[in-house]
Amino acid sequence: MSTTSFDSPIDIRSANAQHMYHPMIDPKAVQAAPPLIIDRGEGVHVYDIDGKRYLDTVASLWNVNVGHNRPEVINAIKAQLDKLAYYSTFQNTSNPPAIELSARLMRMFAPEKMNKVFFSSGGSDAVETALKLARQYWKLNGQPDRHQFISLKWGYHGVHFGGASINGNPMFRSAYEPLLPGCHLAETPYTYRNPWNETDPAKLAQLCLDQLAQLIEQVGPHNIAALVAEPVQGAGGVIVPHDSYWPGLRQLLDQHGILLISDEIVTGFGRIGAMCGAGAWGVAPDIMAMAKGINSGYVPLGATLINERVASAWDQPGVPAALMHGYTYSGHALACAAANANLDIVASEDLPGNASRVGAYMQDKLQELMAYAHVGEVRGKGMMAAVELVTDKASKAMLLPPSAYIQTLVGTARSEGAIIRVQGNRLILSPPLVFTRENVDEALRVLHLAFSAAEKV
Repeated sequence: MSTTSFDSPIDIRSANAQHMYHPMIDPKAVQAAPPLIIDRGEGVHVYDIDGKRYLDTVASLWNVNVGHNRPEVINAIKAQLDKLAYYSTFQNTSNPPAIELSARLMRMFAPEKMNKVFFSSGGSDAVETALKLARQYWKLNGQPDRHQFISLKWGYHGVHFGGASINGNPMFRSAYEPLLPGCHLAETPYTYRNPWNETDPAKLAQLCLDQLAQLIEQVGPHNIAALVAEPVQGAGGVIVPHDSYWPGLRQLLDQHGILLISDEIVTGFGRIGAMCGAGAWGVAPDIMAMAKGINSGYVPLGATLINERVASAWDQPGVPAALMHGYTYSGHALACAAANANLDIVASEDLPGNASRVGAYMQDKLQELMAYAHVGEVRGKGMMAAVELVTDKASKAMLLPPSAYIQTLVGTARSEGAIIRVQGNRLILSPPLVFTRENVDEALRVLHLAFSAAEKV
């Protein structure tokens, strides 16, 4: 009779892609081309199991903002691990790192008048929490019919059923429908592609706001809990609105009493040059969903912040208002300890300022890629950018995978020592916020080699 040994060593190479599903890809594709195995990181670089070094142009997944292997964060995690790894924050227990982080966030976002925070395990959790709190807010205020949501086309808000229901790209919804009813999509200020073919950003912003006003009237303001939007759309293709759009959005929602939920998963903590992404447009949201940059991914963590207006619903005397929502790892001690150390770095090294300064240099240098035949547009803000790939510039037809062009682009960059990411027909760049001008120059050197090779396919 054969037996299985559970203590024999696992061969990492042979086990790669054999037992683990990878997000956002067909499992058959992963088995056909096993993933690059990242073994360690240092600053803005990571290393595979063979020791080859790569420039991380995507901060792993928009999130390793302070860079890899920062001793300040690691030491904070170790110190907390020596005392308490985990204990529930349900009902009447807490822990020092979670308490400290809650107070830190209120100070950090005092300009937005944030008042309370609910911790979770990541961005999708943070969005789901925001949707639930928005609905409960209206119930507590005697308007239970306000339970519907508006979001923007091309927006991305995570993978839970609530977040998937308001995603603006069918690619993230279709496999899991039917989803949550009462979710409506408005046009997004996407200058390169929009139903009006409007290329003037200011005019397009107003067209989108006018269309949103019509949608609000059709649905009925008394039925709408909140509008959910990213200050700069991330996974949708780094769609940067005109300066007038977010202030106009805030004004329109205020006219109808509709809550504004800012999905700050990507933009929060400095990526576009401001701690609060909406703040870059001079706007204070009612609710903010945050993750990624809160602790640079060292331990999974999400946070949903609500302002004084929203928090007041739970403070009404004589009104039962239990928060029947939460996660096993809400306020996880290690995650919060990592966040406190991470945010010390964000503040002391002025990473929002660096994202603005070095980001401006990066945006300028990336315009060089417009010289290539299959680049339709280069756009971005701060430390996030997109290079839109097209079959030809005249038609703007999307150059989508599977494509020999994209395979060559990504493969050449990897062989030249950089990790790049293509989402749909957009090459996404979202490097660590500690990137320097020299790092940008290195990224451009690799990108020119990669595009030159791809153009020959």
